[in-house]
Amino acid sequence: MLEARRIVEELRRNRVTHVIGLPDNWSAKLFESLAAGSDIRLVAVTREGEAFAIAAGLWIGGGMPAVLVQNTGFFESGDSVRGTVMRMRVPLVVLITFRGFGRAVELQPTHGTGTIDADTMSCAQLDSAALITEPTLRAWGVPYLYLRTDADATRISDAFLQAGEHQQPCAVLVTAEIK
Repeated sequence: MLEARRIVEELRRNRVTHVIGLPDNWSAKLFESLAAGSDIRLVAVTREGEAFAIAAGLWIGGGMPAVLVQNTGFFESGDSVRGTVMRMRVPLVVLITFRGFGRAVELQPTHGTGTIDADTMSCAQLDSAALITEPTLRAWGVPYLYLRTDADATRISDAFLQAGEHQQPCAVLVTAEIK
């Protein structure tokens, strides 16, 4: 199980001032928890690409932002990630809900390492977003860790350490619905 409360605790531990993003089914409880009086300010956006530009601005202003988007939203954000966050070397933690992860692992045990072709991308049983999440992160030079259960919550802190050490974004792939 992955609880919103545990994620918020870890964000506080890392002095996060703002969480910027767009809710999806898996992250809705975390957005609700943050909106219900947390000391971390929640900034909702209409397009995921906006989240990265806002996060960069908050970081320049001395804030400690984190971004929360679905993998499909991360893809939509490509130019903001490349042209703003990567170019400016913003040490940003990005929580990415990994839509389609469970089914992809079930049907393709080599998930993230196998060849992706038109037949694979058009497979009705797979969500193609799950198939290209890890290859996209690798292609963009964004390191990533997995958050599967509450026991993995300290990986959020690991991501903050890695982002700060390398002055670049680090992703945390959320592979289960947040309760």
